[in-house]
Amino acid sequence: MKRWAIPFVFCLAVAAIAQNPRSDRWAAWQPFLGTWQGAGSGQPGQGSGEFCFQPDLQGAVLLRHNFAEYPATKDNPASRHDDLMVIYQENDKTRADYWDSEGHIIHYLVDLSAPKLVFTSDPSQPGPRYRLTYIKSAKTALTLTFEIASPNDPTAFKTYITATAQRISRP
Repeated sequence: MKRWAIPFVFCLAVAAIAQNPRSDRWAAWQPFLGTWQGAGSGQPGQGSGEFCFQPDLQGAVLLRHNFAEYPATKDNPASRHDDLMVIYQENDKTRADYWDSEGHIIHYLVDLSAPKLVFTSDPSQPGPRYRLTYIKSAKTALTLTFEIASPNDPTAFKTYITATAQRISRP
């Protein structure tokens, strides 16, 4: 083998590793990956919806797509909420950025300690704080809670939505 070939092959191997993130990057997330259907209640009313957690960008990030539908009531018309979250690893932390159809943008810090997955909004963000918690309750079931804390008391979270969900498919 020519002397120039060894560094060239090494550079190709390093580039291949860099372009193909390790498949175990999201291994701890396996219990939450897939598509889920759920129903719940809270301040918006009784609703139903669907969400999924799935790898994207060749495993570099996870995406969470979500929608919730609320039927018309005597006080409110029918409505639909859609959102997108991009979950990523930055240095030794997992973070997530969230956008929704109501114009909210939320930056989350993420804590995964089986069987619980918690997204807590970055305390440096102005305004209310948000916390979204998923707890695996069975192999194909989980509960979720969405809480809000006022800017005046950012550690006093109050439940806004509770729901249960069943996994309907895996990635």
